[in-house]
Amino acid sequence: MAKSRSPLIQTLLWRLEALGFDVFTWLARAAPLEMWSAAGGGLFRLLGPLTSAHRTARRSLRLAFPDMPSAETAVILGEQWENFGRYIAEFPVLDRLTSASGRVDISQAGRLKEIAAAGRPVVFVSGHLSNMEVMSAAIVDAGIPCEITYRAANNPYVDARMRRSRFRYGVRMFAPKGSEGARELLEGLKAGRSIAMMNDQRYDGGVAAAFFGRTVMTNPAGVRLALRFGTDIQPMSIQRLPGVRFRLVAHEPIVLARTGDRAADIAAGVAAVTAFIEARVRERPGEWWWLHKRWPREDYADLAAKGL
Repeated sequence: MAKSRSPLIQTLLWRLEALGFDVFTWLARAAPLEMWSAAGGGLFRLLGPLTSAHRTARRSLRLAFPDMPSAETAVILGEQWENFGRYIAEFPVLDRLTSASGRVDISQAGRLKEIAAAGRPVVFVSGHLSNMEVMSAAIVDAGIPCEITYRAANNPYVDARMRRSRFRYGVRMFAPKGSEGARELLEGLKAGRSIAMMNDQRYDGGVAAAFFGRTVMTNPAGVRLALRFGTDIQPMSIQRLPGVRFRLVAHEPIVLARTGDRAADIAAGVAAVTAFIEARVRERPGEWWWLHKRWPREDYADLAAKGL
């Protein structure tokens, strides 16, 4: 059994990682944005295929598109790595990627103004599409009080820096954990604040829904809260445009069925959200994070056993 690191060694390693994050941030903010983003995309397009994550991404693509020719698969994986690298490079300069900067086209996001004017909270849902951080800033810029959820970094010093980076462009985020996180979301809606969640990752113990013809487990928290508070689900997506620019799209709301059968209504809502994510991935497959093991572990193990 591997020995766990002592608290002192772990803290030292965390602080060294945080120092590296600080250097990376300084370089990003000093460099020309277009050049820096392109460099990040090029680096990850080159190195990404050498990692174990590339196998996961390739298998995810096979699960979604079992008949896709290998040449097309290679193109999508290359686009995915470039997009992911650009996202990493752009993270320290997210305050320069707001609608006010002129780098975000919000012509298809008129629903945000309507939501702000109504003063009624909604449940925003989206996925790991393009640079999804841009959506958070746009929601805040529209004047919508919102609880933005995220997964905390393992390194608490890096996590604090990431939160400060988001704070720079007006976004307040928290990382929900178990029942405590659910209570925070609940309190946010009670206070009239919207909530925003990513709904495109495997959630063991969640609700089953079809995704590319296969059953996946999805977090039902957003649907449950929308049903409880009598509000709608507001789907959002972000598209990458040339020149470190983006297009934000606020899609038609998902109006949840309220039949009195709570379990059935939750399942129907989760199915609708999952279908929305699938449609966005099909539209722009090179901008979704195939790195995540969205499908059941057994599906990936089966492909690995077949040498795929």
